[in-house]
Amino acid sequence: MTQFNELLEESAKVHGHLCPGQVLGVRLSMSGLEKVGIHDPKGRDRKKLIVYVEIDRCATDAIQSVTGCSPGKRSMKLVDYGKMAATFVNLETGKAVRVLAKEESKERAKNYFPDIENKYQCQLEAYKIMPDDELFQYQDVNVIIPDKDMPGRPKRRVRCEECGEHVQDSRDIEIKGKTLCKSCAGTSYYSLK
Repeated sequence: MTQFNELLEESAKVHGHLCPGQVLGVRLSMSGLEKVGIHDPKGRDRKKLIVYVEIDRCATDAIQSVTGCSPGKRSMKLVDYGKMAATFVNLETGKAVRVLAKEESKERAKNYFPDIENKYQCQLEAYKIMPDDELFQYQDVNVIIPDKDMPGRPKRRVRCEECGEHVQDSRDIEIKGKTLCKSCAGTSYYSLK
């Protein structure tokens, strides 16, 4: 329990406050790491782990805080499906487990702290003590990680033939024989003014 409290405190600092998502994220991470056999994610096991996170909410900060994985290290992949879930992949063994927070845990929280009227405060306290099997669903999964998505130095770097900007890690698109960045290929998240 001491380790959990320390991880939760560290996560809350990173996130900026303590909330139910932080508690879930810390617990989800601890459970996922255990399931794939990663015992020291920020130390000796730091190059053995990739985490796919399926939501861009509070729990993501907790997962990053607990695992040490991050987009900048290319060890955290954000695949925003809007689900409170993450898949933990042990790169050394290939073991991968998807951990999903059960929706019904929100209602079950009331069974643990019926006197707490504020539902978020009730969830925050209940998530600290609820058994893992009430909080999470586990799935053993296969994850094929393309070489271009692995941590480490870029494998490839090309120049967009339209705008001249450089594109790394095979994120370019080939259209009619031209090498383009995604923006010039028409899949940009922004438009020029």
